[in-house]
Amino acid sequence: MSAQFTAVYRRVAHGYIGYVEELPGANTQGATLEEARTNLEEAVLLVMQANRDLASVDAEGQDLIREPLRVGQ
Repeated sequence: MSAQFTAVYRRVAHGYIGYVEELPGANTQGATLEEARTNLEEAVLLVMQANRDLASVDAEGQDLIREPLRVGQ
């Protein structure tokens, strides 16, 4: 899956905090900018997986159509 998001980083007293503008809940921190970047990528994957898990529970017993959705090119 390929999509592009906007990562925002802010310098704070003990390193950096970061979040993704388009994905509520995807936020993190790191002692260095590189660590914050790595942690934010992991946070995005975790948020997306958690959303999938919640959607699966909610969809149990429902007649649904699931298909890939590619955003952008």
